[in-house]
Order: sequence, then structure tokens, then C-alpha cells
Amino acid sequence: MNRTHLEHALIALGVQLILWPMLGIVATGIVACAVFFGREVAQHEYKLGMDRGWVWGETLPVKWWEGIAKGWSRDSVLDVVTPALLCALLAVVITALGVA
Repeated sequence: MNRTHLEHALIALGVQLILWPMLGIVATGIVACAVFFGREVAQHEYKLGMDRGWVWGETLPVKWWEGIAKGWSRDSVLDVVTPALLCALLAVVITALGVA
């Protein structure tokens, strides 16, 4: 684990806690984790495009599914999984305490 995993997890928990009164603890955890999942997919799409000679201003030469299916390293998986685990843990604890 590195610093970015912890940073992503803390940001996701912050988003979850800020949005909690409006949407509920579980829904806000899903929203927070979806942001980081989307960010990682976009990074993979850009990396694939750069590998294929893409330059700014051109259409990205990447199929719609390639950002999800290709390019995932252990680091990028942990950038998504760490916030997801902590948001789920917070949701379970809040629900168990009966606060939500």
C-alpha cells in the first residue's frame, strides 16, 4: 500500500460523510467509490491512447470497454479497492450502531 491508496480512502470517506445526510450512508459510499473507479478507468484509457500514438485534439483510439478490461496493475486496483473497503466498513458500523 502506498500514500495514494490512503489519500483516496480518506477522500472517499470525507465525501461519504458529507453526503450522508442527503442520500444515506450506503448510497454515498457507492457514489464516493464510483468517482475513484471512473478516475482509474479514464487513466487507463489515456495510457492506452498514448501507447497508440494519440495526441490531444484527436479522437481517443480506445474502445469503450478497454479502460475497464486492460491496464489494471496492483496499484490501480488498490486505488479503487481501498476506498471501497473503508466506505463499506463505515456503512456497516453506522448501520450496526443504528445511527443511519
